[in-house]
Amino acid sequence: MAGDTQQTGSEYIQHHLTNLTFGHTDHGWGFAHNAQEAAEMGFMAVNVDSLGWSIGLGLVFALLFRFAAKRATTGVPTGFQNFVEMMVEFVDGTVKDSFHGRNPWIAPMALTIFVWVFLMNLMDLIPVDVIPYLMSFAGVHFQKIVPSTDPNITLGMALAVFGMIIYYSIKVKGIGGFIGELALQPFGAKNPVVQAIFVPINLILEIVGLLAKPFSLGLRLFGNMYAGEMIFILIAMMYGGGLILGAFGGALQLGWAIFHILIITLQAFIFMVLTVVYLSMAHEDH
Repeated sequence: MAGDTQQTGSEYIQHHLTNLTFGHTDHGWGFAHNAQEAAEMGFMAVNVDSLGWSIGLGLVFALLFRFAAKRATTGVPTGFQNFVEMMVEFVDGTVKDSFHGRNPWIAPMALTIFVWVFLMNLMDLIPVDVIPYLMSFAGVHFQKIVPSTDPNITLGMALAVFGMIIYYSIKVKGIGGFIGELALQPFGAKNPVVQAIFVPINLILEIVGLLAKPFSLGLRLFGNMYAGEMIFILIAMMYGGGLILGAFGGALQLGWAIFHILIITLQAFIFMVLTVVYLSMAHEDH
């Protein structure tokens, strides 16, 4: 790990940035033994660690909130119930400010997104060597525990949001209305000939803008969390540089962890708000 003299700095970084990947190799189906073999597995490879941690954290969210709901009382709330009620009220207020349509699913979905993404981001505060070291006793050589540093996870969530955008756009406006929204704006004209000239330009602009929504949504979360993870890894390398450098690295890690709490919360909030805003736009019928 950080103090392992058999690893160079680049090998240490590469090790911590490599997922536990399952896929097809020249020897059949199995786990990749290095980053190059993982890359050669192609599109059908599965990042088992990212998928496992994201599903596990989703279950943690569901169980915690179910626990709070089962024990909710009309009297003086417990500390945990009070915390959950604050979260629900905060998300509900944000949805009321950002969403202008009528859909009972938006607020629960926004709460799920916010808490789930926050829990995934929160894993970045666990020291980078702890869980990979413990997993090594089970013969697992790679283990990335922050799902939001995997573009497959963030873009997967963004594509799910994109699917809802398309679904509600067609449901609210109809297929003709949705196509008309793409083809007849931002440039319009009363003359049908001029309007026909504008249609290809409008389609290009609107389709690019439409496709940019899921990519920007997923890549923003991935980029910020990946950068934060990289800083933690670079700080962890300082522990192998002696007592003085290690002590300085400990101070840096503490400072960055405190600052990172703001980042992980802000990124979860941004992902939630943009999702609500995009779905509100999908519900607007011109």
